Amino acid sequence: MSVPRLGYPDLGFGIGLRTPHIAQILREKPAIDWFEIISENFMDSGGRPSALLDQIAERYPIVMHGVSLSIGSTDPLNVEYVKKIKRLADRTRAVWISDHLCWTGVNGKNSHDLLPLPLNEESLRHVSDRVRHVQDLLGRPLVLENPSSYVAFKSSDMTEPEFLSRLCEQTGCGLLLDVNNVYVTSMNLGLDQHAYLRSIPIDRVVQFHLAGHSDMGTHLIDTHDGPVCDAVWELYDEAVRLIGPVSTLIEWDAKLPSLDAVWSEALKAKARRTERVPIYA
Repeated sequence: MSVPRLGYPDLGFGIGLRTPHIAQILREKPAIDWFEIISENFMDSGGRPSALLDQIAERYPIVMHGVSLSIGSTDPLNVEYVKKIKRLADRTRAVWISDHLCWTGVNGKNSHDLLPLPLNEESLRHVSDRVRHVQDLLGRPLVLENPSSYVAFKSSDMTEPEFLSRLCEQTGCGLLLDVNNVYVTSMNLGLDQHAYLRSIPIDRVVQFHLAGHSDMGTHLIDTHDGPVCDAVWELYDEAVRLIGPVSTLIEWDAKLPSLDAVWSEALKAKARRTERVPIYA
């Protein structure tokens, strides 16, 4: 049974829209359920990139995923950026808009990295205020993703699931649960990945991400450059049992293989989800 969360439907199984695949998508019109775009790749684009995206959006549902909102930054919120996001969402009829629980820079400098936040009351108040502002500008709930983390702040006094739960309660935002990030963060910081899944507000999860990572021996890096590993597939199985059927996307950004190879990875998720029965369905 598919339960709409925040009014957002279960879109099925999708992949990230990447430039090398666009010609084949338009030519063959494959039976892919939906595409996720990186917002920044198109929000300032015109001409051919914009025209190609419009053609894809005419046939497939589009979800927007940003990397530069910097919702946790102490810099003033970039209102013009949010307005560009809204214009792109309106043009593509984006089903929802997501970004990350992170900050990307300070003093106007963009690190082009998704940096973790201290998880405490001060951060929660700050992020909640900014999420509410963004949602007012967008006219819809924002969906936020749990990041991959490699360090933790000494000033943190709550877990990430607790922080996300309270953020959802205070702002009405949704969650993009990146299952690979749960695994990467848990392994890097010595956390219980299963307790993480049991602690999030399942009614706020509107999307899953799955991706590959790199094992550096002493730590894992969220590289999106290969297939999903067995341990992350098993964690996805658990997430499906706990949370239910949620739109699922394969992220593959580096060492990008063929469109067919990426879609084949998404079909693995479809096969696994079909075999699981959510607890509450």
